[in-house]
Amino acid sequence: MPERRTYRIAAIPADGVGQEVIAAGRQVLDAMAEQSAVVPAGAPGTGLMPEAEAGGASEGPFGFEWTDFPWGSEYYAAHGVMMEPGGLEQLRGYDAIYFGAVGWENVPDHVSLWGLRLNITQNFDQWANVRPVRFLPGIEPPLRKADRTRLDWVVVRENSEGEYAGLGGRNLSGRGPGNEVAVQTALFTEKGCERIIRYAFNLARTRPVRKVSSVTKSNAQQYGSVLWDDVFKRVSADYPDVQTESVLVDAMSAKFVLHPEDLSVVVASNLFADILSDLGSALAGSLGLAASANLNPERRFPSMFEPVHGSAPDIAGQGISNPVGAISSAALMLDHLGLPAAARRLEHAVETVTAAGCSTRDVGGTAGTQEVTDAVIEALRLSAVPLGTP
Repeated sequence: MPERRTYRIAAIPADGVGQEVIAAGRQVLDAMAEQSAVVPAGAPGTGLMPEAEAGGASEGPFGFEWTDFPWGSEYYAAHGVMMEPGGLEQLRGYDAIYFGAVGWENVPDHVSLWGLRLNITQNFDQWANVRPVRFLPGIEPPLRKADRTRLDWVVVRENSEGEYAGLGGRNLSGRGPGNEVAVQTALFTEKGCERIIRYAFNLARTRPVRKVSSVTKSNAQQYGSVLWDDVFKRVSADYPDVQTESVLVDAMSAKFVLHPEDLSVVVASNLFADILSDLGSALAGSLGLAASANLNPERRFPSMFEPVHGSAPDIAGQGISNPVGAISSAALMLDHLGLPAAARRLEHAVETVTAAGCSTRDVGGTAGTQEVTDAVIEALRLSAVPLGTP
Protein backbone atom coordinates (compact mmCIF):
# COMPACT_ATOMS: atom_id res chain seq x y z
CA MET A 1 0.00 0.00 0.00
CA PRO A 2 1.48 3.41 -0.94
CA GLU A 3 2.22 5.81 1.88
CA ARG A 4 -0.64 8.15 2.74
CA ARG A 5 -0.10 11.72 1.55
CA THR A 6 -1.51 14.60 3.58
CA TYR A 7 -2.34 17.94 1.99
CA ARG A 8 -2.45 21.11 4.09
CA ILE A 9 -5.47 23.18 3.12
CA ALA A 10 -6.32 26.68 4.36
CA ALA A 11 -10.11 27.07 4.62
CA ILE A 12 -11.54 30.60 4.38
CA PRO A 13 -15.35 30.25 4.36
CA ALA A 14 -15.73 34.04 4.80
CA ASP A 15 -19.32 35.28 4.53
CA GLY A 16 -22.92 34.14 4.13
CA VAL A 17 -23.48 30.92 2.21
CA GLY A 18 -19.73 30.66 1.74
CA GLN A 19 -19.62 29.16 5.21
CA GLU A 20 -22.26 26.57 4.31
CA VAL A 21 -20.83 25.44 0.98
CA ILE A 22 -17.25 25.22 2.22
CA ALA A 23 -18.47 23.03 5.08
CA ALA A 24 -20.21 20.84 2.48
CA GLY A 25 -17.12 20.61 0.32
CA ARG A 26 -14.99 19.66 3.29
CA GLN A 27 -17.37 16.85 4.19
CA VAL A 28 -17.06 15.50 0.66
CA LEU A 29 -13.27 15.79 0.55
CA ASP A 30 -12.88 14.13 3.95
CA ALA A 31 -15.14 11.29 2.81
CA MET A 32 -12.96 10.86 -0.28
CA ALA A 33 -9.88 10.77 1.91
CA GLU A 34 -11.40 7.94 3.97
CA GLN A 35 -12.19 6.05 0.77
CA SER A 36 -8.83 6.69 -0.89
CA ALA A 37 -7.29 3.44 0.39
CA VAL A 38 -9.83 1.38 -1.57
CA VAL A 39 -10.25 3.40 -4.77
CA PRO A 40 -8.15 2.28 -7.75
CA ALA A 41 -5.57 4.68 -9.16
CA GLY A 42 -5.32 5.80 -12.74
CA ALA A 43 -7.78 8.01 -14.58
CA PRO A 44 -7.48 10.10 -17.71
CA GLY A 45 -7.11 13.85 -17.57
CA THR A 46 -10.12 16.10 -17.76
CA GLY A 47 -8.98 18.76 -20.17
CA LEU A 48 -9.50 21.46 -17.53
CA MET A 49 -6.24 21.76 -15.63
CA PRO A 50 -3.20 20.96 -17.83
CA GLU A 51 -0.80 22.28 -15.23
CA ALA A 52 -2.11 19.68 -12.76
CA GLU A 53 -1.31 16.77 -15.04
CA ALA A 54 2.24 17.80 -15.77
CA GLY A 55 3.65 16.20 -12.63
CA GLY A 56 2.31 12.73 -13.36
CA ALA A 57 1.88 11.88 -9.68
CA SER A 58 0.53 8.40 -8.95
CA GLU A 59 -2.51 8.15 -6.71
CA GLY A 60 -3.04 6.26 -3.51
CA PRO A 61 -4.19 7.00 0.05
CA PHE A 62 -4.45 10.71 0.80
CA GLY A 63 -5.83 12.98 3.50
CA PHE A 64 -6.36 16.62 4.36
CA GLU A 65 -5.10 18.72 7.24
CA TRP A 66 -7.46 21.67 7.54
CA THR A 67 -6.75 25.06 9.08
CA ASP A 68 -9.66 27.47 9.49
CA PHE A 69 -9.20 31.21 9.06
CA PRO A 70 -12.07 33.37 10.38
CA TRP A 71 -11.49 36.28 8.00
CA GLY A 72 -14.38 38.07 6.33
CA SER A 73 -17.03 40.65 7.13
CA GLU A 74 -17.55 39.48 10.73
CA TYR A 75 -13.83 39.77 11.28
CA TYR A 76 -13.97 43.27 9.77
CA ALA A 77 -16.72 44.30 12.19
CA ALA A 78 -14.55 43.23 15.11
CA HIS A 79 -11.11 44.34 13.89
CA GLY A 80 -11.58 46.90 11.12
CA VAL A 81 -9.79 44.76 8.52
CA MET A 82 -10.92 41.81 6.36
CA MET A 83 -7.75 39.84 7.04
CA GLU A 84 -5.38 40.05 9.96
CA PRO A 85 -1.96 41.65 9.38
CA GLY A 86 0.49 38.98 8.29
CA GLY A 87 -2.31 36.82 6.95
CA LEU A 88 -0.68 36.32 3.58
CA GLU A 89 2.47 35.03 5.24
CA GLN A 90 0.34 32.55 7.20
CA LEU A 91 -1.24 31.25 3.98
CA ARG A 92 2.00 30.98 2.04
CA GLY A 93 2.95 27.51 3.27
CA TYR A 94 -0.32 25.73 2.45
CA ASP A 95 -0.82 23.37 -0.48
CA ALA A 96 -4.05 25.14 -1.47
CA ILE A 97 -6.70 27.58 -0.26
CA TYR A 98 -10.41 26.68 -0.20
CA PHE A 99 -12.45 29.89 -0.29
CA GLY A 100 -16.18 30.49 0.18
CA ALA A 101 -17.65 33.88 -0.69
CA VAL A 102 -17.10 37.42 0.49
CA GLY A 103 -19.46 40.33 1.04
CA TRP A 104 -21.99 41.58 3.60
CA GLU A 105 -24.00 44.72 4.21
CA ASN A 106 -21.67 46.00 6.95
CA VAL A 107 -18.74 46.35 4.52
CA PRO A 108 -18.68 48.21 1.17
CA ASP A 109 -18.22 45.70 -1.65
CA HIS A 110 -14.95 47.19 -2.88
CA VAL A 111 -13.53 47.03 0.65
CA SER A 112 -14.51 43.40 1.23
CA LEU A 113 -13.28 42.29 -2.20
CA TRP A 114 -9.94 44.08 -2.14
CA GLY A 115 -9.43 43.37 1.55
CA LEU A 116 -9.63 39.60 1.23
CA ARG A 117 -10.14 37.82 -2.08
CA LEU A 118 -8.22 40.18 -4.36
CA ASN A 119 -5.64 40.64 -1.63
CA ILE A 120 -4.88 36.94 -1.96
CA THR A 121 -5.12 36.55 -5.74
CA GLN A 122 -3.00 39.62 -6.48
CA ASN A 123 -0.27 39.02 -3.90
CA PHE A 124 0.00 35.32 -4.68
CA ASP A 125 0.14 36.04 -8.42
CA GLN A 126 -2.77 33.70 -9.11
CA TRP A 127 -2.85 34.95 -12.67
CA ALA A 128 -4.87 32.15 -14.29
CA ASN A 129 -8.54 31.94 -13.33
CA VAL A 130 -10.16 28.81 -14.81
CA ARG A 131 -13.96 28.63 -14.89
CA PRO A 132 -15.54 25.58 -16.55
CA VAL A 133 -19.06 25.95 -17.94
CA ARG A 134 -20.74 22.58 -17.29
CA PHE A 135 -24.23 21.49 -18.25
CA LEU A 136 -25.11 18.85 -15.67
CA PRO A 137 -27.59 16.03 -16.28
CA GLY A 138 -30.92 16.51 -14.54
CA ILE A 139 -30.56 20.31 -14.46
CA GLU A 140 -32.91 22.12 -16.82
CA PRO A 141 -30.87 24.98 -18.30
CA PRO A 142 -32.42 28.15 -19.70
CA LEU A 143 -30.42 27.55 -22.88
CA ARG A 144 -32.67 25.26 -24.90
CA LYS A 145 -29.88 24.30 -27.30
CA ALA A 146 -28.44 22.20 -24.46
CA ASP A 147 -31.34 19.78 -24.90
CA ARG A 148 -29.99 18.52 -28.23
CA THR A 149 -26.32 19.59 -28.31
CA ARG A 150 -23.39 18.63 -26.12
CA LEU A 151 -22.09 21.88 -24.67
CA ASP A 152 -18.82 22.09 -22.77
CA TRP A 153 -16.44 25.02 -22.65
CA VAL A 154 -13.98 26.70 -20.30
CA VAL A 155 -13.46 30.39 -19.65
CA VAL A 156 -9.83 31.29 -18.93
CA ARG A 157 -9.61 34.65 -17.19
CA GLU A 158 -6.52 36.80 -16.86
CA ASN A 159 -6.55 37.25 -13.10
CA SER A 160 -3.75 39.64 -12.18
CA GLU A 161 -4.06 42.85 -14.19
CA GLY A 162 -6.45 44.23 -16.83
CA GLU A 163 -9.39 46.19 -15.47
CA TYR A 164 -8.88 44.89 -11.90
CA ALA A 165 -5.30 46.10 -11.50
CA GLY A 166 -6.45 48.68 -8.95
CA LEU A 167 -4.76 51.61 -10.69
CA GLY A 168 -6.38 55.04 -10.54
CA GLY A 169 -7.89 57.33 -7.98
CA ARG A 170 -10.55 59.84 -7.01
CA ASN A 171 -9.59 63.50 -7.10
CA LEU A 172 -10.82 67.09 -7.17
CA SER A 173 -13.44 66.63 -4.46
CA GLY A 174 -12.24 69.93 -3.05
CA ARG A 175 -13.92 71.73 -5.93
CA GLY A 176 -17.26 71.02 -4.30
CA PRO A 177 -20.22 68.68 -4.80
CA GLY A 178 -20.54 67.28 -8.30
CA ASN A 179 -16.95 68.03 -9.31
CA GLU A 180 -15.09 64.93 -8.17
CA VAL A 181 -13.29 62.90 -10.85
CA ALA A 182 -12.56 59.17 -10.76
CA VAL A 183 -9.93 57.57 -13.02
CA GLN A 184 -9.78 53.78 -13.34
CA THR A 185 -6.88 52.50 -15.43
CA ALA A 186 -6.79 49.06 -17.04
CA LEU A 187 -3.30 47.55 -17.13
CA PHE A 188 -2.26 45.31 -20.03
CA THR A 189 1.33 44.09 -20.16
CA GLU A 190 2.82 42.00 -22.93
CA LYS A 191 4.01 39.47 -20.33
CA GLY A 192 0.61 39.25 -18.66
CA CYS A 193 -1.19 38.82 -21.98
CA GLU A 194 1.23 36.21 -23.26
CA ARG A 195 1.24 33.95 -20.23
CA ILE A 196 -2.56 33.69 -19.99
CA ILE A 197 -2.93 33.24 -23.76
CA ARG A 198 -0.31 30.45 -23.76
CA TYR A 199 -2.13 28.86 -20.83
CA ALA A 200 -5.31 28.87 -22.91
CA PHE A 201 -3.58 27.26 -25.89
CA ASN A 202 -1.99 24.56 -23.74
CA LEU A 203 -5.39 23.90 -22.21
CA ALA A 204 -6.99 23.64 -25.65
CA ARG A 205 -4.51 20.94 -26.60
CA THR A 206 -5.91 18.71 -23.83
CA ARG A 207 -9.56 19.04 -24.93
CA PRO A 208 -11.62 17.16 -27.53
CA VAL A 209 -11.97 20.35 -29.59
CA ARG A 210 -8.70 22.23 -29.97
CA LYS A 211 -9.88 25.79 -30.31
CA VAL A 212 -9.17 29.08 -28.53
CA SER A 213 -11.51 32.06 -28.75
CA SER A 214 -9.91 35.37 -27.76
CA VAL A 215 -12.21 38.12 -26.51
CA THR A 216 -11.41 41.84 -26.51
CA LYS A 217 -13.00 45.19 -27.34
CA SER A 218 -10.24 46.40 -29.64
CA ASN A 219 -12.50 48.57 -31.79
CA ALA A 220 -13.02 50.88 -28.79
CA GLN A 221 -10.05 50.12 -26.52
CA GLN A 222 -7.29 50.89 -28.99
CA TYR A 223 -4.35 50.37 -26.65
CA GLY A 224 -4.83 47.53 -24.16
CA SER A 225 -7.12 45.39 -26.30
CA VAL A 226 -5.00 45.88 -29.43
CA LEU A 227 -1.89 44.81 -27.51
CA TRP A 228 -3.80 41.69 -26.43
CA ASP A 229 -4.82 41.03 -30.05
CA ASP A 230 -1.22 41.42 -31.25
CA VAL A 231 0.08 39.00 -28.61
CA PHE A 232 -2.70 36.51 -29.40
CA LYS A 233 -1.79 36.55 -33.09
CA ARG A 234 1.90 36.07 -32.32
CA VAL A 235 1.38 33.25 -29.82
CA SER A 236 -1.11 31.44 -32.07
CA ALA A 237 1.69 30.88 -34.60
CA ASP A 238 3.28 28.49 -32.09
CA TYR A 239 0.12 26.35 -32.01
CA PRO A 240 -0.71 25.46 -35.63
CA ASP A 241 -2.78 22.49 -34.40
CA VAL A 242 -5.23 24.76 -32.52
CA GLN A 243 -8.07 26.66 -34.21
CA THR A 244 -8.37 30.33 -33.29
CA GLU A 245 -10.81 33.20 -33.48
CA SER A 246 -10.82 36.76 -32.18
CA VAL A 247 -14.25 38.04 -31.15
CA LEU A 248 -15.42 41.36 -29.72
CA VAL A 249 -16.93 40.98 -26.25
CA ASP A 250 -20.41 42.10 -27.29
CA ALA A 251 -20.45 39.58 -30.14
CA MET A 252 -19.14 36.87 -27.81
CA SER A 253 -21.98 37.57 -25.37
CA ALA A 254 -24.40 36.81 -28.20
CA LYS A 255 -22.39 33.74 -29.23
CA PHE A 256 -22.64 32.30 -25.72
CA VAL A 257 -26.42 32.23 -26.24
CA LEU A 258 -26.78 31.58 -29.97
CA HIS A 259 -23.80 29.39 -30.90
CA PRO A 260 -22.24 27.93 -27.72
CA GLU A 261 -21.48 24.69 -29.57
CA ASP A 262 -18.64 26.58 -31.31
CA LEU A 263 -16.80 27.18 -28.02
CA SER A 264 -14.05 25.18 -26.34
CA VAL A 265 -11.60 27.53 -24.58
CA VAL A 266 -12.47 31.21 -24.23
CA VAL A 267 -9.67 33.50 -23.04
CA ALA A 268 -10.27 37.09 -22.02
CA SER A 269 -9.20 39.91 -19.74
CA ASN A 270 -10.09 40.13 -16.08
CA LEU A 271 -13.35 42.02 -16.54
CA PHE A 272 -14.63 40.43 -19.75
CA ALA A 273 -13.96 36.85 -18.57
CA ASP A 274 -15.56 37.60 -15.21
CA ILE A 275 -18.78 38.68 -16.89
CA LEU A 276 -18.79 35.99 -19.59
CA SER A 277 -18.18 33.16 -17.13
CA ASP A 278 -21.17 34.29 -15.06
CA LEU A 279 -23.25 34.35 -18.24
CA GLY A 280 -22.14 30.82 -19.06
CA SER A 281 -23.03 29.55 -15.61
CA ALA A 282 -26.45 31.19 -15.78
CA LEU A 283 -27.05 29.52 -19.15
CA ALA A 284 -26.14 26.18 -17.56
CA GLY A 285 -28.78 26.72 -14.88
CA SER A 286 -27.39 28.68 -11.93
CA LEU A 287 -24.34 30.48 -10.58
CA GLY A 288 -24.59 27.97 -7.76
CA LEU A 289 -23.21 25.32 -10.13
CA ALA A 290 -20.11 27.23 -11.16
CA ALA A 291 -16.61 26.29 -10.00
CA SER A 292 -13.36 28.18 -10.35
CA ALA A 293 -9.64 27.89 -9.74
CA ASN A 294 -7.30 30.83 -9.11
CA LEU A 295 -3.95 29.39 -10.13
CA ASN A 296 -0.35 30.31 -9.68
CA PRO A 297 0.84 27.83 -12.33
CA GLU A 298 4.50 28.19 -11.35
CA ARG A 299 3.50 27.05 -7.82
CA ARG A 300 5.52 29.78 -6.13
CA PHE A 301 2.41 30.44 -4.04
CA PRO A 302 -0.65 28.37 -3.09
CA SER A 303 -3.55 28.44 -5.52
CA MET A 304 -7.12 29.15 -4.41
CA PHE A 305 -10.34 27.32 -5.26
CA GLU A 306 -13.80 28.82 -4.87
CA PRO A 307 -17.36 28.70 -6.18
CA VAL A 308 -18.22 31.60 -8.47
CA HIS A 309 -21.36 32.67 -6.60
CA GLY A 310 -21.47 35.39 -3.95
CA SER A 311 -22.38 35.32 -0.27
CA ALA A 312 -26.17 35.44 -0.95
CA PRO A 313 -27.37 37.19 2.24
CA ASP A 314 -30.99 36.54 1.25
CA ILE A 315 -30.67 32.77 1.77
CA ALA A 316 -27.72 32.54 4.16
CA GLY A 317 -28.35 30.37 7.19
CA GLN A 318 -31.40 28.63 5.72
CA GLY A 319 -29.62 25.45 4.63
CA ILE A 320 -30.78 25.76 1.02
CA SER A 321 -27.63 27.03 -0.71
CA ASN A 322 -26.30 25.03 -3.65
CA PRO A 323 -23.06 23.24 -2.72
CA VAL A 324 -22.31 22.01 -6.26
CA GLY A 325 -20.12 24.99 -7.16
CA ALA A 326 -17.99 24.50 -4.05
CA ILE A 327 -17.84 20.73 -4.52
CA SER A 328 -16.87 21.10 -8.18
CA SER A 329 -14.21 23.62 -7.11
CA ALA A 330 -12.91 20.90 -4.80
CA ALA A 331 -12.55 18.68 -7.88
CA LEU A 332 -10.39 21.36 -9.50
CA MET A 333 -8.33 21.45 -6.31
CA LEU A 334 -7.83 17.68 -6.46
CA ASP A 335 -6.55 18.07 -10.03
CA HIS A 336 -4.13 20.74 -8.88
CA LEU A 337 -2.88 18.54 -6.04
CA GLY A 338 -2.03 15.76 -8.51
CA LEU A 339 -5.11 13.60 -7.89
CA PRO A 340 -6.88 13.52 -11.30
CA ALA A 341 -8.52 10.14 -10.68
CA ALA A 342 -10.11 11.46 -7.49
CA ALA A 343 -11.20 14.59 -9.34
CA ARG A 344 -12.92 12.51 -12.04
CA ARG A 345 -14.70 10.41 -9.39
CA LEU A 346 -15.99 13.54 -7.72
CA GLU A 347 -17.22 15.05 -10.99
CA HIS A 348 -18.97 11.80 -11.84
CA ALA A 349 -20.58 11.69 -8.38
CA VAL A 350 -21.97 15.19 -8.86
CA GLU A 351 -23.40 14.19 -12.27
CA THR A 352 -24.94 11.07 -10.73
CA VAL A 353 -26.65 13.13 -8.04
CA THR A 354 -28.04 15.81 -10.36
CA ALA A 355 -29.17 13.19 -12.90
CA ALA A 356 -31.14 11.50 -10.11
CA GLY A 357 -33.01 14.75 -9.49
CA CYS A 358 -31.37 15.70 -6.21
CA SER A 359 -30.84 19.43 -6.47
CA THR A 360 -31.44 22.68 -4.63
CA ARG A 361 -34.12 25.31 -5.23
CA ASP A 362 -32.02 27.58 -7.45
CA VAL A 363 -32.15 24.90 -10.15
CA GLY A 364 -35.73 23.83 -9.57
CA GLY A 365 -35.18 21.14 -6.94
CA THR A 366 -36.35 20.76 -3.36
CA ALA A 367 -33.24 19.38 -1.63
CA GLY A 368 -31.28 21.28 0.98
CA THR A 369 -27.54 21.81 1.14
CA GLN A 370 -26.94 18.83 3.41
CA GLU A 371 -29.16 16.51 1.34
CA VAL A 372 -27.14 17.21 -1.80
CA THR A 373 -23.89 16.84 0.11
CA ASP A 374 -24.97 13.51 1.59
CA ALA A 375 -26.06 12.30 -1.85
CA VAL A 376 -22.66 13.13 -3.35
CA ILE A 377 -20.90 11.28 -0.53
CA GLU A 378 -23.18 8.27 -1.07
CA ALA A 379 -22.48 8.31 -4.81
CA LEU A 380 -18.77 8.34 -4.02
CA ARG A 381 -19.19 5.44 -1.61
CA LEU A 382 -20.96 3.39 -4.25
CA SER A 383 -18.21 4.07 -6.77
CA ALA A 384 -15.41 3.01 -4.41
CA VAL A 385 -14.03 -0.49 -5.03
CA PRO A 386 -11.13 -2.34 -3.38
CA LEU A 387 -7.71 -1.95 -4.91
CA GLY A 388 -7.04 -4.74 -7.39
CA THR A 389 -10.70 -5.33 -8.23
CA PRO A 390 -11.03 -5.93 -12.00
